[in-house]
Amino acid sequence: MAPYDSDSSGGEEEEYTETNVLLGYASKDADDDTISRLGGRPEWLDPSSPPSAALARCKVCKDMMVVILQLNGELPEQFPGHERRIYVFACRKKTCRRKDGSIRAVRGVRIAPGSKVVAAKEEKEEKKPAPAAKAEPKPIATGLGESLFGAKPIGSSTGSANPFATGKSSAAAPSNPFASSANPFSKPAAPAAEEPKPADAEPKEEATVTEKVAEAVSSLPQTFAETLNLNNPQAKSDKPEPAEPWPAEKDLPAPYPVSYLADADYETLDPTPAPVPQAVQMDVDDPSAAGGSGGGKEEKDVFESTMDADFQKFADRLAQNPEQVIRYEFRGQPLLYSKTDPVGQNLSTGRSMPRCGNCGSARTFEVQMTPNAIAELEAEEMGLEGMDWGTIIVGVCDSDCQARGVGEGEAGYLEEWAGVQWEELTMRR
Repeated sequence: MAPYDSDSSGGEEEEYTETNVLLGYASKDADDDTISRLGGRPEWLDPSSPPSAALARCKVCKDMMVVILQLNGELPEQFPGHERRIYVFACRKKTCRRKDGSIRAVRGVRIAPGSKVVAAKEEKEEKKPAPAAKAEPKPIATGLGESLFGAKPIGSSTGSANPFATGKSSAAAPSNPFASSANPFSKPAAPAAEEPKPADAEPKEEATVTEKVAEAVSSLPQTFAETLNLNNPQAKSDKPEPAEPWPAEKDLPAPYPVSYLADADYETLDPTPAPVPQAVQMDVDDPSAAGGSGGGKEEKDVFESTMDADFQKFADRLAQNPEQVIRYEFRGQPLLYSKTDPVGQNLSTGRSMPRCGNCGSARTFEVQMTPNAIAELEAEEMGLEGMDWGTIIVGVCDSDCQARGVGEGEAGYLEEWAGVQWEELTMRR
């Protein structure tokens, strides 16, 4: 991302600067891309297989939330074969606003068959022990898997196409390289005069030992077993949690009106932006004084936005393209509303976003919503008690991992990190 500073002065040789940030603008007219939009109902990757409704429940009141952003997030250069979408949900209850968990982000991904999932399986196969050497195989081109692990390339003209197959071979030697004396760990053959032991004698003995170990583990105190499980982060089940069905349409909260993100352009900056007032005050009439004699406002709440230097930079940056509703730059840097709140403190001091809870990879910035998105979403709302966040920063898994238990060609959904920077307001009488 190109470095920027709203306080810096631009050179005379350059009037405008274009950054790597892609700005999205809202429109009521749909273009070719009808997936990316504000408001409306979520459109899933596979309508017949929606995600668990638990991903769209408010963590404060446990009620269903509504979509405020749905984004087509396909990145063919970074993740070929991945169909991606980003969803941001918000709770419509006023009592939940400004509370953690009232805004959540979800990433949906469907990986086409034959992409990196298959490659991972092939890599594991290459790391298996190589079969015993056969008599003078034909020379073949050396591949990466063969040079590192000694594995034969799949499709080789010598022997079976699968180097680990157990089919019959035309040679006199047994086809299974781990059978008989080919296995360096097998016991020497017994003399012919001795009666051979039953074939299942040794497995039975091993099974008995295994049963004893399992019985001993099961007899451990519950607290100790729980401690082992807590200290072993790899003891996670690959089975996905049971999906919670979605409520009927009539039981869902009213959605926000749809605005399509049909227009997008890279951000262009004027090196000398117009100044923004250092403080903004908004007087709100007290409803209890509505029945007065018509005199002056006897009581009022004055909300003063505490605008520091960081917010000034934020405001200056947005003022140059005031109609933007989203800022997109995968693996870029978000524009911080403030550096004094928990989100701003973490991101401005070099500390990263929380790691992916599914695969453990680092998270990276992908998109953020700007205050003008609130104006678009609440254009038909009455009153002044609407959403009051400054920006919503969405961080996603840098590896674009798939949910556990989801196969190739199937759609999976995972919760991602939503860093909400709330509008800084102080109330005084």
